[in-house]
Amino acid sequence: MTAEELIEGTIILIDKPLNWTSFDVVNKIRWEIKKRFKIKKLKVGHAGTLDPLATGLLLICTGKKTKEIEKLQNSDKEYIAVIEFGHTTPSYDLETNFDNTYPYDHITKKLLEETLKNFHGEITQFPPMYSAKLVNGKRAYLFAHKGKQVQMNPHVVNIKELEILSFELPQLTLRIKCSKGTYIRSLANDIGKALASGAYLKSLRRTTSGNYSINNAKSIEQFIEDLLTLQPKNLA
Repeated sequence: MTAEELIEGTIILIDKPLNWTSFDVVNKIRWEIKKRFKIKKLKVGHAGTLDPLATGLLLICTGKKTKEIEKLQNSDKEYIAVIEFGHTTPSYDLETNFDNTYPYDHITKKLLEETLKNFHGEITQFPPMYSAKLVNGKRAYLFAHKGKQVQMNPHVVNIKELEILSFELPQLTLRIKCSKGTYIRSLANDIGKALASGAYLKSLRRTTSGNYSINNAKSIEQFIEDLLTLQPKNLA
């Protein structure tokens, strides 16, 4: 990475920390680059939102590379998801408190494996109410936070790979490779229902996006350290 590449356009792989929004990361990266090189304007965007409670790979595009954001967003993603049975939440994750309790002792490895077969390939899912999905021109979570119910339209997604990494009640860890637009929170909720129980997404980490891997990503702190080693020559 050079100073020229950052300004002209490059893709930065960031390991998004917990409790940061994707826009928090974009704003931080933009501010640090502008400050380092003493420039007034710079286009910066991300290619695929991660919820605040999710961590992992976030593609940050600068300069001319922001034109490739839509193409990057359309690529497949891979996640490591920890799902916990026995409770549900309105947001399908830990953003909101438990609203119901369910039995889960009947869930066996064999039952789980048979049930997960129904979630391979193209499936229809409803986005969570607590999501950035647009409803009547507004983000769905704005309605949800006000306690208003709105109609969430279903959409078709493709679950290309679904692998059990560990299973010990009440927790299940899955590796999921899926198409764009897949809500892993909704998948967790639907798996709970299919098993005659309830479930929520306890944690989520994105490990790949298209051909990009978390193994090559840097923390925000590491990125800032690298930035300080670049010489801001002829960039004003």
